[in-house]
Amino acid sequence: MREWPSNLDVEGLTAGGWQPTPFRQFVVKIHSRCDLACKYCYVYEMADSSWRDRPKVMSAEILAATAARIGEHVRAHDLDAVELVLHGGEPLLAGTEPIREIVTRVRSETAPGTHLKVSLQSNATLLDLRYLRLFDELGVRVGVSLDGDEAMHDRSRRRANGQGSHAAVMTALGLLTSPDFRHLFGGLLCTVDLRNDPVGAYEALAAFDPPAVDFLLPHGNWSAPPPGREAGASGTPYADWLIRVFDHWYGTPRRRTDVRLFGEIIHLLLGGSSASEQVGLSPVAMVVVETDGGVEQSDLLKSAYQGAPETGLHVTRDPFDAALALPAIAARQIGALALAAECRQCPVGGVCGGGLYAHRYRAGSGFANPSVYCPDLLRLVGHVRKTVEKDLAARVGAAAERARDEGAR
Repeated sequence: MREWPSNLDVEGLTAGGWQPTPFRQFVVKIHSRCDLACKYCYVYEMADSSWRDRPKVMSAEILAATAARIGEHVRAHDLDAVELVLHGGEPLLAGTEPIREIVTRVRSETAPGTHLKVSLQSNATLLDLRYLRLFDELGVRVGVSLDGDEAMHDRSRRRANGQGSHAAVMTALGLLTSPDFRHLFGGLLCTVDLRNDPVGAYEALAAFDPPAVDFLLPHGNWSAPPPGREAGASGTPYADWLIRVFDHWYGTPRRRTDVRLFGEIIHLLLGGSSASEQVGLSPVAMVVVETDGGVEQSDLLKSAYQGAPETGLHVTRDPFDAALALPAIAARQIGALALAAECRQCPVGGVCGGGLYAHRYRAGSGFANPSVYCPDLLRLVGHVRKTVEKDLAARVGAAAERARDEGAR
């Protein structure tokens, strides 16, 4: 039995008027190893073990071919803005020269009128003045992974010898948030851990005044459920955790940090479109290049099964347009057509968008399912909706009362 979306009829979609969305975000894996051994890591601890067979560092040849393919794609679709994301493993393990090389080459390959945003996601244990000066020179913004205070962070984010990484991250964040380098601070990424106090975790992140915070649900699916989430169970432990953060966050607007998940949900509830693959139905316009030059879908799919992100394409022989014609890529771009029947009928289906694609997998049926977090998403979106509706009603009522008072005077 073929798992969905391998049987998706892309030619039929195209004949019916659908057109693929060009890639605007290029995630380049410049190093395939990491100096931490995080318990929940989807790259090293879950279903896919392809990292073992990949070169540790992306070679100069693959760097050049990747940059050339990005430039080719930008010119072919006349893109005015694209994003280059340096990723791993831990990308800082690659050293300064590969980072300088890929950024410089991509800039030289893209059209003069194209704005190139460059970012790097790091565990920050190696982030020092040498790297920060390079990033300042190249215009690279840095996102850092931080799960809360020392006890929270070091529950899972440890080195292979069991030593925690919190102290090293604090040192790095001290440098990154200093006046000389704060403009490079891209934000903080936190994986939800039900054992951690939600408000305490948020406050530990907010203390750095980050431009944005991403709360990520730990990866899992129907065949391999995430911690504390039994497939098919009606409980909502992750919604309960996130709602405590949301209520605290929403209730303190004067010192409110941008929490992307909450902002995206509110934006969708008010009729906007999503800018994140976590929620909503906007086409996913992201592609990954591995250290060996393999072109892949989102690396989050490594949590599903061995080889899940693979396309069979390679930067030395295939343009990125070849990936746009694949069923697996099209499935991420056709919005509601990719949702399970239950999601199409759900009152919040257009907001949660079926949840993160990787969380929908079930062996046998593929990705044609609701998220394994479905009860949590339903409760979270419903709570946000009620909160915002109540707030808007109160604001409208207050405005009407002021207008009446002014009219009476």
